[in-house]
Amino acid sequence: MARDLTLGTAHRRGRLRVYLGSAPGVGKTYRMLDEARRRQERGADVVVGYIECHGRRHTENMVQGLEVVPRLVRTYRDTEFAEMDLDAVLERRPAVALVDELAHTNIPGGRNTKRWQDVEELLAAGIDVITTVNIQHLESLNDVVQKITGTPQRETVPDEVVRRADQIELVDMAPQALRRRMVHGNVYKAEKVDAALTNYFRVGNLTALRELALLWVAGRVDEGLRDYRAQHNIDRVWETRERVVVALTGGPEGETLIRRAARIADRTAGGELLAVHVTRSDGLAGASPGALAQQRQLVETLGGSYDVVIGDDIPTALLSFARARHATQLVLGTSRRGRITRFLTGPGIGETTVDASEDIDVHMVTHEFTGRGRLPSLGRRHSPRRTVAGFTSGLVLPVALTALLSLSHHSLNLTTVALIFQLGVVAVALLGGVASALVASLIASLLLNYYFIPPVHTFTIDEPNNMIALAVFAAVALIVASVVDRAGGQTIRAARATAEAETLSTLAGSVLRGADALPELVERARTVFAMDSAALLDRTSGEVLARADTNGDGTAAREVTEITVDTDTVLILTGRRLPAADQRVLSAFAAHIAVARERDHLAAAAAEVEPIKAADKMRTALLAAVSHDLRTPLAAALASVGSLRSPDVEFSHEDQTELLDLADASLVKLTRLVDNLLDMSRLQAGALTLHLAPVRLTEVLPRAMDSLPRPDAPVQPLDLDSVPPVLADPPLLERVLANVITNALRYNAPGAPVLVTASGHQDRVEVRVIDRGPGIAPEDRDTVFLPFQRLGDNDNTTGVGLGLALSRGLAEAMGGTLEVEDTPGGGTTMLLTLPAAAVPEDA
Repeated sequence: MARDLTLGTAHRRGRLRVYLGSAPGVGKTYRMLDEARRRQERGADVVVGYIECHGRRHTENMVQGLEVVPRLVRTYRDTEFAEMDLDAVLERRPAVALVDELAHTNIPGGRNTKRWQDVEELLAAGIDVITTVNIQHLESLNDVVQKITGTPQRETVPDEVVRRADQIELVDMAPQALRRRMVHGNVYKAEKVDAALTNYFRVGNLTALRELALLWVAGRVDEGLRDYRAQHNIDRVWETRERVVVALTGGPEGETLIRRAARIADRTAGGELLAVHVTRSDGLAGASPGALAQQRQLVETLGGSYDVVIGDDIPTALLSFARARHATQLVLGTSRRGRITRFLTGPGIGETTVDASEDIDVHMVTHEFTGRGRLPSLGRRHSPRRTVAGFTSGLVLPVALTALLSLSHHSLNLTTVALIFQLGVVAVALLGGVASALVASLIASLLLNYYFIPPVHTFTIDEPNNMIALAVFAAVALIVASVVDRAGGQTIRAARATAEAETLSTLAGSVLRGADALPELVERARTVFAMDSAALLDRTSGEVLARADTNGDGTAAREVTEITVDTDTVLILTGRRLPAADQRVLSAFAAHIAVARERDHLAAAAAEVEPIKAADKMRTALLAAVSHDLRTPLAAALASVGSLRSPDVEFSHEDQTELLDLADASLVKLTRLVDNLLDMSRLQAGALTLHLAPVRLTEVLPRAMDSLPRPDAPVQPLDLDSVPPVLADPPLLERVLANVITNALRYNAPGAPVLVTASGHQDRVEVRVIDRGPGIAPEDRDTVFLPFQRLGDNDNTTGVGLGLALSRGLAEAMGGTLEVEDTPGGGTTMLLTLPAAAVPEDA
């Protein structure tokens, strides 16, 4: 019946609202119930599908007055568990269903493994769902949370499930406030508070979890904003976050610009600093690789990022980069060109950028090098504007010189006039190239002949010398123009080589600094060539190995450039058409990517060898460590048995008993040592066979205490009856507890009992073995779990030090952990964490 209802409402999908908590206990369930009450007051049909109050009085009070769908009881391994009755909720068909703990793993027996899959069915049936989840249960953050808290999270939910929610609300609380809630008993029972405060709920842990939650939600908001802008074709920059781009030329003013841009970015929280250097075929005046390297270091020190892009038009490249990064402000230095240079070459990069910046604010920063630059290198490749200026000068300059020289032609001889015209032709060649110089040379020759070579005002030449002089003038003008143009071409090639070398140098440096080379290289390829996207594709499987994208405006024509990396891999760039001159640098990128892939393969191969090396090291250490410990009990047992069998000595009954006891104790010690060695070998080889089953601590702990060297040792269990069963291998758990308790008894204060306490928390059970001994320094806490190690490494009379190492290995094999904590008031607490029995075996 439930399936029919689902199909009948398939056209209307329910809406999902998620309360995302930064940590357990911040109030997600309470907020969810508060929202349910508000909807109920507005007339909405709200039911409670599943709520976990954890015994919190205020939360339980919020449930009063809400309809609760009875839970479904399932039996798993002789233990009853209450789960959400999915079919009952579907049959009830409320408008809104409350489902707590989205990441929960269902007890085997239902049709869904995870609760979030139950929620998907409710949504598909047209039922709105309000649910809760903690940030540590998101799949993408699972390993990060484990590094922060030291506790693995075995119940996770795919990020995409939460991202698809129609509304996500962050439930946050300051770490100090959450700890105060715990002290007041509003989160856990009193007996669990001390352990929680000293373990998971440390201020550092809570602060890190809070930052993760804030960043994840901020990223989700960013995604929503980008989708909205794309759907509504919004290309303008929205200043939701200050992103400041500083343009670097490699000149001496770079550090001033970087610091100014950093101050602008720091004015608002979350501001980003991005530095960019544009290289082009004709280079940037004054660009110094050494200066750029120093400026890059300064940018990274200030927390910014550094990029190099190639573009023939610097203003366009700068603005394209800024818009691709959603920059709000662009910082440029005022021109280092002098007035004469600005007059000859027209508006500079800064003015052109300001004119085309549209909604990006451009800061023109003055500095001490303003106007102190060198004269421009006019022999470079000519832009269309420069070409037009060259031809115009070729037409106008000879006429202007003729008018000027005509005023004083009586005081100047023909040679001087010809040299002045020659100088004008060279100037035109410098400005516009050989073509414009040819035009200037022809016009100057005609004007020189008509106005200055007798007979004047005619094109007739009477004297052969004047004809030769005019021919030499034209030839010299053309030769000089050709030499200038060739020098410009050499300058172009040299500048291009410098730009390529600079790009490759930056590329190599970034790869060496980066831990993950392939994404770094692909992103560099995209930014350097100013492309919309770049992807590294495996031809065999079709898998995308690495990808880098940017949100362009989508108006430009998109060209696809492919370059082969190796026989199985290809790099694909999408965006503008790449000129042939860029293919050499692109080939270098492909070569770097090939090397990076080979390095990854070698690293993977080396990682496979590491266990073999570790096993070999273990065997070496084993032989060195057990030689004495095996020989001592064996020698004692042999000596005792040999003495008893000696016909030369008559032992009394008491002596015989003592020798038999010594032999028995030695053989028991030897058996225990051999068992530990065999189990450690199985752990190292991954050959330990587990038989996981629900087991209660009250069943295992007495057997563990019976196996202690002193069965009458002062061990005091506390509050174990109310703890849920754990999922473990009973014999192995017994050995873990026996080893840990034996270690606590060895170092415990005289007369003080060893306490054993336990508490259940969500999907795990925590067992604490507490002693009042000298404690363990923080720097030694990992050392005590190494094989053949013992506190201080100065006592070798009681074994080889495998107890704690074996205990941690067995705990981890069963899906748990074994850690060290300080006992309040002095001593050591061994924290054994095991999965609760509700977790399936395959989790």
